[in-house]
Amino acid sequence: NNTCGSPICTGKEYLINHTMSAEEDARWLRWVTQQFKTIAGEDGEISLQEFKAALHVKESFFAERFFALFDSDRSGTITLQELQEALTLLIHGSPMDKLKFLFQVYDIDGSGSIDPDELRTVLQSCLRESAISLPDEKLDQLTLALFESADADGNGAITFEELRDELQRFPGVMENLTISAAHWLTAPAPRPRPRPRRPRQLTRAYWHNHRSQLFCLATYAGLHVLLFALAASAHQDLGASVMVAKGCGQCLNFDCSFIAVLMLRRCLTWLRATWLAQVLPLDQNIQFHQLMGYVVVGLSLVHTVAHTVNFVLQAQAEASPFQFWELLLTTRPGIGWVHGSASPTGVALLLLLLLMFICSSSCIRRSGHFEVFYWTHLSYLLVWLLLIFHGPNFWKWLLVPGILFFLEKAIGLAVSRMAAVCIMEVNLLPSKVTHLLIKRPPFFHYRPGDYLYLNIPTIARYEWHPFTISSAPEQKDTIWLHIRSQGQWTNRLYESFKASDPLGRGSKRLSRSVTMRKSQRSSKGSEILLEKHKFCNIKCYIDGPYGTPTRRIFASEHAVLIGAGIGITPFASILQSIMYRHQKRKHTCPSCQHSWIEGVQDNMKLHKVDFIWINRDQRSFEWFVSLLTKLEMDQAEEAQYGRFLELHMYMTSALGKNDMKAIGLQMALDLLANKEKKDSITGLQTRTQPGRPDWSKVFQKVAAEKKGKVQVFFCGSPALAKVLKGHCEKFGFRFFQENF
Repeated sequence: NNTCGSPICTGKEYLINHTMSAEEDARWLRWVTQQFKTIAGEDGEISLQEFKAALHVKESFFAERFFALFDSDRSGTITLQELQEALTLLIHGSPMDKLKFLFQVYDIDGSGSIDPDELRTVLQSCLRESAISLPDEKLDQLTLALFESADADGNGAITFEELRDELQRFPGVMENLTISAAHWLTAPAPRPRPRPRRPRQLTRAYWHNHRSQLFCLATYAGLHVLLFALAASAHQDLGASVMVAKGCGQCLNFDCSFIAVLMLRRCLTWLRATWLAQVLPLDQNIQFHQLMGYVVVGLSLVHTVAHTVNFVLQAQAEASPFQFWELLLTTRPGIGWVHGSASPTGVALLLLLLLMFICSSSCIRRSGHFEVFYWTHLSYLLVWLLLIFHGPNFWKWLLVPGILFFLEKAIGLAVSRMAAVCIMEVNLLPSKVTHLLIKRPPFFHYRPGDYLYLNIPTIARYEWHPFTISSAPEQKDTIWLHIRSQGQWTNRLYESFKASDPLGRGSKRLSRSVTMRKSQRSSKGSEILLEKHKFCNIKCYIDGPYGTPTRRIFASEHAVLIGAGIGITPFASILQSIMYRHQKRKHTCPSCQHSWIEGVQDNMKLHKVDFIWINRDQRSFEWFVSLLTKLEMDQAEEAQYGRFLELHMYMTSALGKNDMKAIGLQMALDLLANKEKKDSITGLQTRTQPGRPDWSKVFQKVAAEKKGKVQVFFCGSPALAKVLKGHCEKFGFRFFQENF
């Protein structure tokens, strides 16, 4: 269990929990000697500066304390022998040996006891090491909470025995105490022999979770084989190169027309409300669109090469009146159904497709050049026009998808441009998050987790960007958007409001402020802890709403919502709506105050919701804490019956209890949280856990609760999605990922 959240703990835990054999001990000594030579200077000894650089600590206090304790002869440098002795104690010493070392770290003046000022200095350094910022008053409260708990005899100092007794209240901590950042302290543990196992794709859980995708892929591949075979067999008298070209061309007729269907967002949103959502992989429409893009480029290259080979053979024939370049680039040979334009339009099509393919790569889209991707992708209109001139049958394939596509575009344009809406308020929140409050149009009906496209002409006249709606549908007056500054457009948005007049515009600012506050108080949403307020009346356009995989949440029995960083935004709306519906189900007897849950016709099957939020640092929690606080208050009285909504908060920059640089702080945070009934980092009743979740334990706990069929919904990085998907397959949970 890597509780410190760092992969380097693995080797330490192996050596702590296993008795080292003579062979392992010799290997470890060789490793230490090698690492010492790497770190030590020309004098063959480690200085304080070299030690700090090797330890990779944020706070020099711990490096200086560790160095002073390693330097047993007080010479100001560490020799190889001193390093080996210290590591022997820290890595495979007894828990009592490590506890004595920890006590010496805390006993700054070497008096044999720890006074409150020393403990405060240590805790302050622990806060900095874990990237936690708390006011001095809160630091004093943490210091007193830990000191009063440990100082059993009340004499104003903590002895070694008292620290030992305090640590024993936290099982497993003393046995696993480490210095996690010192990755050079321990040799990597020998890798166990991998057990032979079936490929992940062959497991029953994998087939169960991916059956609709696999069925569509098989159908897609089979359709291509059929189209290729029919077209090739119809031209078998013209040679192999023509057969290949015609086969690829027929497949391209289908691909270049159907690829647009996958981006019909309104049609897909409508399909999500039908039984087809259980059969078709609607959540993977973008992935299938990208796959078809790759196939189109590949088939186009093969199609072009096959025709080029055919032109070479024709040009070499004695009876041919045309040269190779005339066949390839001109209309003179009369190839094609519109004035012999097949060859030049084919060359133009290939160049356009390659340009779109290159500009669609992730390195372009995610490196601050989204406009390049956006504008080059609009050339699909020119591609369709050239395809109509290029192939005699393409217009037949395009007829139905094209009509649907242009109808959807026309409806979207008409709805979005029919009446501009206005941004009523802007709140600039921590972590460069822009919170927009937009006046809700009268016929704008959406579901929790839906998203919309936003256009703000003052930021970029022609750019539309998708954002998840973070307000609940039950909130009638306004639509909330929380936008993280991560690209050119979002940064321009944040900076424009940051630089604008903080007092708002116009003479009716105070009246507008009173109106907005009244509107917020009457809504079902909660007020966000604001850093900067700006009341405004900025014109914008919205297009939507569009559905997402999170619509399935209300059909779940036990939903596990996992958000990483700004990936929480799809769940902001969902959590508010869930609690609104849950409160609507509750009834209380006016006489005995007994409360019970009664079914309501709201299509919600939920019995339990687990919400897991993982953030890198403390400030990332601030913009959403107010809503979570309200959700905790709404269900505070349900604790005795088991909470309907359970929150789990993780901060990855914070070190865990097993780390010597954080154990005191985590103990103090636990003690103060138990005393004040709230977490010192977020202010929630839920304690913020340091490091990353142990997903095996998390899912084991979910499975053990037996609240019904479990479905996991995730929004965050693809790397974490892959990890979660593997755990879901192991436990038999359905997994749904928001495209982020």
